[in-house]
Amino acid sequence: MNDIPRRERLIAALDVPDAAQARAYAERLGDAVRFYKIGLELFTAGGYFELLAWLRGRGGKVFADLKLYDIPETVRRAVANLRSSGAEFLTLHAERSIMEAAAREKGALKLLAVTVLTSFDQKNMAEMGYAGSVEDLVLQRARAAMESGCDGVIASGLEAPKIKAAFGDRLLVVTPGIRPAGSAMGDQKRAVDVAQAFANGADYIVVGRPIRDAADPRAAAEAIQATIAFVFKD
Repeated sequence: MNDIPRRERLIAALDVPDAAQARAYAERLGDAVRFYKIGLELFTAGGYFELLAWLRGRGGKVFADLKLYDIPETVRRAVANLRSSGAEFLTLHAERSIMEAAAREKGALKLLAVTVLTSFDQKNMAEMGYAGSVEDLVLQRARAAMESGCDGVIASGLEAPKIKAAFGDRLLVVTPGIRPAGSAMGDQKRAVDVAQAFANGADYIVVGRPIRDAADPRAAAEAIQATIAFVFKD
C-alpha cells in the first residue's frame, strides 16, 4: 500500500448536521484534506449525494460510511445503486453472506467491512454474548471479509498489527478512533494516536472530532499531515 499518496492517508470525517455545513467545513479545511468521510448524520439530513458529487468535483475522494446491514439481497441492490455514486469506499458490517452479496455488485467501489466498533471494548463484547477477545473477533471478521471479496476492514490501531501480519496487502486497514496527544477520548475505547496507527499498519486514518472541534480545524489537519509526512518520509 506504499503507493497511497501521503496526503490521502488522512480521511477527515465531515460529522456535521447538514450538507451546507459540510461544504463550509470542507472549504475551511481547504487543501489540508483530500479525502472525506460522510456518514449517517449527513445521510439523514438530505442532499447526501449532491454533497458527494460536490466533494468529487473539487478533486476530493469520498468515503461513504453507511455501515450497511440488512438481508443480503437488500444490501446487494443497495451496493448496485451506490457503485456509480463516485464514492471511493463504502462500509458494511462484517457478516459473511452480506459481504458476499455486496462484493458481487461493487464494481470499482472498495468495500470496507466493519470489524468491531472502536467505541466497544471487552465489556461490550461480553454484554452481547461473545466470550472471546475483541482481537480474536476482529481477526475472525477480517478473514471473512477477505474471503468474501471485500477490499479492506475498519479496525482500531490496536488490532492493525495482527491484521497486517495475517493478511498483508490483501486487505486495506482503515483506522478510526484516532486521538492525537492531548485530545479527549470521548466515546472511543480502543484509540491510538496518528503515528501509532501507521506504525501498527494502518493504511488510512479517519479523524473526526480532533479536527472538527479544534480552534483551527485546518491547522489541526495540517499538523496530522505533518506527522504522516514524517512517518512516511523517504
